[in-house]
Amino acid sequence: MNILKALRLAMVATSLFFITSLNSQTKYHTKDDISVTISGTSTLHSWEMKSTKGEVNATFTFDSKGQISGLTQLTFTTPAEGLKSDHSGMDKNAYKALKSSTNPTITFTSTSSTVTVIDASTVTIKSTGKLTLAGVTNDVTIITTCKLNVDKSISVVGSRKMAMSDFKIDPPSFMMGAVKTGNDIIINFSLTLKK
Repeated sequence: MNILKALRLAMVATSLFFITSLNSQTKYHTKDDISVTISGTSTLHSWEMKSTKGEVNATFTFDSKGQISGLTQLTFTTPAEGLKSDHSGMDKNAYKALKSSTNPTITFTSTSSTVTVIDASTVTIKSTGKLTLAGVTNDVTIITTCKLNVDKSISVVGSRKMAMSDFKIDPPSFMMGAVKTGNDIIINFSLTLKK
């Protein structure tokens, strides 16, 4: 009887270990090693602002084969005034539109994510969460492609189209109002997360 109990306990322990290993969570991070580009149109020409500043923290789960199986936590923060264009006048007006003096950061916090496998090392992750821009927070969905590299770092690329008016942002103008930007913008980003 004692042998039977010992065997059952061993089986339960092995099962628990196996289940835990299937869903092992690993924290990833990067800081000031990202690429963010916001682009749009204007009455004169297209424009873009770029930044390499920001911080991302994420927690991934992996299956028994080492493939990404889930994303349980994600936060992204970038300083609004880290965005730069080729024109200081445009930057100044953009910061004013983003209300950067009172809302210095742009943040995204994921509330739920789903993973779709593309191949042995690549997945698509659809993350729904809270995006705060110019002091206004909206629910948005962002789709990214994540590649698990040989060194176990994760390369992430994605984009999101949105309207400035959704965040109560008046599209900035420059050259004394002669050039006005359009309402729609596209945010493109890429980064590499490491343990």
